[in-house]
Order: sequence, then C-alpha cells, then structure tokens
Amino acid sequence: MLATSIDLVSKYDYLEEKFKKAYQWLKDHDTANMEDGRYEITDGVFAMVQRYETIDFNEARFESHKDYFDIQFIAKGLESFGMALVKDCTLNESRPNDDVYFYDTPKFYTQVNLKAGDLVVVPPDEVHQPRACYQNQKMEVIKVVVKVKV
Repeated sequence: MLATSIDLVSKYDYLEEKFKKAYQWLKDHDTANMEDGRYEITDGVFAMVQRYETIDFNEARFESHKDYFDIQFIAKGLESFGMALVKDCTLNESRPNDDVYFYDTPKFYTQVNLKAGDLVVVPPDEVHQPRACYQNQKMEVIKVVVKVKV
C-alpha cells in the first residue's frame, strides 16, 4: 500500500534499486525471529529490528525524517499508524543529529492499520505516528524499520 499526495507520488521513485533491495531483504529474512538490532542491506540502506508494546494514541508522537525514507514493516502483531503531510503539521521538537523531528497531532491525518506482512513507505515530506494501539488494545509488536537514504 502506498498512501501519499499526488505531488509526492511523482517526486520519488519507490521502485528505485535501493527500494527493490530493501523489499527483497524483507522477503528473504524471517524477521520475526531475528535478534533486535541493525542490519546492513546495501550502501545507504539498513534495517532495524525492534520489539515493543504498542501505546495509546495520545502517547504516540508524530515524527518525520529529512535524511531517510522509512519502510516500516510489521513482522508480528498489529499496529495503528498515522500519516500526514509535513506542510500540514506544526513542528514542536527538532533532533537533527538523530534525523528526527516531532510534531503536534495534526488536524488532518490518515490512519492505517497494519498487520504482520504489511508495510508502509514514508518519504521525508510526510510525518508518521508509529506504535499506536490497534483498537485501543496494547500488543507486542515486532517491527522492521528499513532506512533508505534520500
């Protein structure tokens, strides 16, 4: 699934070689049984396997990145995932050394529900709200975040 604006869908090539290698890496690995940590895929592309419990919607922060795309892949569990355009959001905290920027909850956003095997691709021009509970039910999730250098 790709959910974005018409302006952004033509700005980036989501089938560029870096993305293809990222998608293939996800297909080729049993990520639900991998150790947490960082895995190099190719130049400018790496994966981070992580485990956590989802949190209440109000605790889940909207964030963006400037240097990387996020491919967020659910290996196990369910998660609700918010998305909005950076231009429609109000920045409230910057951590440029970590390439993360936090925003107030936007007035307009899209929320998708992700289950094991689902992924979203988030470009730098969008904010996202990961880790939110699906239907207010906290759950253990195993997620892989693949970072693709802009």
